[in-house]
Amino acid sequence: MKTTHGDVAARKKKGPGALATAYLVIYNVVMTAGWLVIAVGLVRAYLARGSYHGLYYSIEKPLKFFQTGALLEVLSRVFLTWAVTHSVREVRRRLLFYFHFEIIIGYSFNTSSWLNPLRYTFFFALYPMGVSGELLTIYAALPHVQKTGLYSVTLPNKYNFSFDYHGFLILAMVSYIPLFPQLYFHMIRQRKKVLGHVEDYSKVE
Repeated sequence: MKTTHGDVAARKKKGPGALATAYLVIYNVVMTAGWLVIAVGLVRAYLARGSYHGLYYSIEKPLKFFQTGALLEVLSRVFLTWAVTHSVREVRRRLLFYFHFEIIIGYSFNTSSWLNPLRYTFFFALYPMGVSGELLTIYAALPHVQKTGLYSVTLPNKYNFSFDYHGFLILAMVSYIPLFPQLYFHMIRQRKKVLGHVEDYSKVE
């Protein structure tokens, strides 16, 4: 069945409205700029110190601000920033280097629909990179959490309640097994849908 210009136009009308589009563009521009600022600060601090030691503290405030801002998009990164790296000093470098490349590119691709082909192509590598960074960061925090009993609550206590934070982190890692494939294949379906519309429109043109 031949695709007509009217069919393509009808599909385009189903997209987000002007207000939603403006919000998404502004949000992604701000987040891209913020992570670029963090990246520049990271490089400058490293060049000034000549060492990895203390790099986290040089960009701690903007890192927490923009990671918390990502609550609107990715809760897992906020969890990593506050529940893992904020409390376990040994894993802070991992968070900085695992996510910077992926996040800057990811947000910049979301600033314009013209970049959709790049966004839905680079995700094949960037998404697994981000997930691997999250898992390795949590894994690196496990020995410290187990040794210190961080955030764990033991019995007996007046509330008759116990909580094993070490076990909770392990469960969080295990949860990636069913969740990651679902999200990854969802992105593949979205890629076919979005890029398929672009191809249809090009044929009409």
